[in-house]
Amino acid sequence: MPFSPPAVLSRRSLAALVVALAASAAAAADGPITLLNVSYDPTRELYREINDAFAKKYQAEHGRAVAIKQSHAASGSQARAVIDGLDADVVTLAVWPDVEAVAKSGLVRSDWQHRYDNQSVPYHSVVVFVVRKGNPKGIKDWADLVKGDVSIITPNPKTSGNGKYSFLAAWGSVLTNGGSEEDAQRFVTEIYKRTPVLDTGARAATATFSQKGLGDVHLTFESEAHLEVNEAGGDLEIVYPKKSIRVDPPVAVVDQNVDKKGTRHVAEAYLGFLYSPEGRAIIAKHHYRPWGDSPPTPTAGEAWPAIDTFTIDAVGGWPAATKKFFGEGGVFDAIYQPGGR
Repeated sequence: MPFSPPAVLSRRSLAALVVALAASAAAAADGPITLLNVSYDPTRELYREINDAFAKKYQAEHGRAVAIKQSHAASGSQARAVIDGLDADVVTLAVWPDVEAVAKSGLVRSDWQHRYDNQSVPYHSVVVFVVRKGNPKGIKDWADLVKGDVSIITPNPKTSGNGKYSFLAAWGSVLTNGGSEEDAQRFVTEIYKRTPVLDTGARAATATFSQKGLGDVHLTFESEAHLEVNEAGGDLEIVYPKKSIRVDPPVAVVDQNVDKKGTRHVAEAYLGFLYSPEGRAIIAKHHYRPWGDSPPTPTAGEAWPAIDTFTIDAVGGWPAATKKFFGEGGVFDAIYQPGGR
């Protein structure tokens, strides 16, 4: 005979249910707060260590455990994923246009750049070259990229923040040395003729160069270059060009999501931790350059390699550069032929 539950709970059963629900609610309140950091390709190792340090600090100061989840892919793809519903508490993306796109969707308040120091950019980097052991092609500066039969690996600037910065570094290297827009376009066109494959993200481009053995030089962020060289066990080297673009990866709290989830306090503290002495030391350890006076270095007593830098303003600023170079029918679409030369 099928079981039929009683229509009315006994007083004892009702009391037990109330106690169980109260215990469940208390456990939820005392359980870990979960954050999702949606970031770009090369920051896996950095944020893994940041997350552990922050969680310990937050629990010590506020008595609540924090569990931080990470999501990594090409910066542009990550911005689109958040806009399409990926429930990020914070975004730590590679380029300003990607965070701004999330803001324009209504998920992030329009004042996001003014909530943290340095326009919400806690650390920066530069675009450098990674070459094979002994630098057999003799690559020392930008002009050497288009000599002889040099083959180049760099990610797709349509999808990757690393790819955008590498494109703009090459373009700006011409303009800041007195060249014209026409000179810059010829130079960058030649670079992409020498690029046999365009991966969608920075980490995939690293694998193409270091693991698959394609290309003579890899254009990438300084932080990724160090990771790549360290893992190669002496088979790769870093070359610093005389001048390069300053890479400024911004961060933002995803306001609509944190207010819905009740995680604003911990999300804001998490991004603030990036500016703390402990956060800055971890950032430097992973070869990102912290902002501020006397920034820590990866190793005590070591100095950051000297390099002249220019900013995005040298190529028109992000809004203009995004449309001009990477928009539909822009410069990149005009110059790039899949498969190289």
